[in-house]
Amino acid sequence: MKRIPSSASSEVAIALGTIGSYAIGWFLFVPLLVPVLNTLASYPFMVIALRRGELRIAVARMLVWALTMGVCATAMSFWLPDTTDRLFIRGQAYRVEMHTWVMTGQGAESTPSAFIPQQAGHALVFSALALATGGALAMPMGAALMNYMGHYVGTLAAISPRPLVVMILGWHPWAVIRIISFVVIGVVLSGPLINRTWTFDWLERKLLVWAGAGLVADVVLKTLLAPTWQRWLYQWVFQPAR
Repeated sequence: MKRIPSSASSEVAIALGTIGSYAIGWFLFVPLLVPVLNTLASYPFMVIALRRGELRIAVARMLVWALTMGVCATAMSFWLPDTTDRLFIRGQAYRVEMHTWVMTGQGAESTPSAFIPQQAGHALVFSALALATGGALAMPMGAALMNYMGHYVGTLAAISPRPLVVMILGWHPWAVIRIISFVVIGVVLSGPLINRTWTFDWLERKLLVWAGAGLVADVVLKTLLAPTWQRWLYQWVFQPAR
């Protein structure tokens, strides 16, 4: 039997640990602890990779973490939406906001003057936390954002006659780009404090440029596509299946 390479086994451990963090969070049922537990499942693996100078591996590990959180939060909210309404920080408020948008087309999701300042604020706070704390406080913030986004998708799928389609469409493409960009920014900006090196090499600078471009693409796509996406979601959620 072949031994799993260390990088692959670490990613498996991150996925399993993240799943376990939701189980513990569910058992304890302290909303503020859930993103902390999520972070504990992955943060040590990022630190190890960064200390070894393995930036690409660190990014890959955190992408696995983000994917696992998205799947877990969506699935949990699909099966037990009332419970995750209370378990995930801002879960209920974000669910109401986004379901209203899907039903009416009205809301921040289709209003650039509302969502651009909000997303810019999130990006600035997240970046500052990553740089100042080596990612230790940025990652719980990212986990909280992932959880309430997954909660919106899962609860929307729960009221749809076509849940699988809605689970896919509910993760808007601009939101996926934003998540990837946040992961890259978080990993790169965590490096200086972790490694005690306060300069960025060419790869780090390149990744930051690409992540910044991703955040711009997020805004552009959201501005252009959100009204159309809302109509698609409305059809898949509220029109009877034939």
